[in-house]
Amino acid sequence: MIRVVFVCTGNICRSPTAEAVLRHQVEQAGLADEVVVSSAGTGGWHIGDDADPRSLRALRARGYDLAHSARQFRPHWFDDHELVVALDAGHLEELRALRPGAEVRLLREWDPDGPGDVPDPYYGGAKGFEDVLEMVERSCEGLLEELRGRLDQAAG
Repeated sequence: MIRVVFVCTGNICRSPTAEAVLRHQVEQAGLADEVVVSSAGTGGWHIGDDADPRSLRALRARGYDLAHSARQFRPHWFDDHELVVALDAGHLEELRALRPGAEVRLLREWDPDGPGDVPDPYYGGAKGFEDVLEMVERSCEGLLEELRGRLDQAAG
């Protein structure tokens, strides 16, 4: 079993988008029994809230489903997840400060268009949410391939 958690600021835009996309890809690949996907925020401002309506609109327009309740990342989650994935460099720094030496990776490491941050669409319009979704989709395809490799190695 591989447990993946995506982390952004408030857990209402970027990380729930990544959660929905990777969960869908995992299900399509027949790996739902082997890969568990979740998300959280570095801050607790939105605990219990649904995803941002603009994120939900972008996801639903492309056929993704998401039932969501925002939560805040807790340091002991490093022990509970095989992969902690930050959405931008600021989240990466915050997570590494919680547990120095912990393996935390940036989502766009798997983006064939190149590494970098997934920009926060919160203060913009609908196009920003669509752009984020496209980056997340590309990145999650590469991440899924890595997860398949990890599962194949574990199977021997």
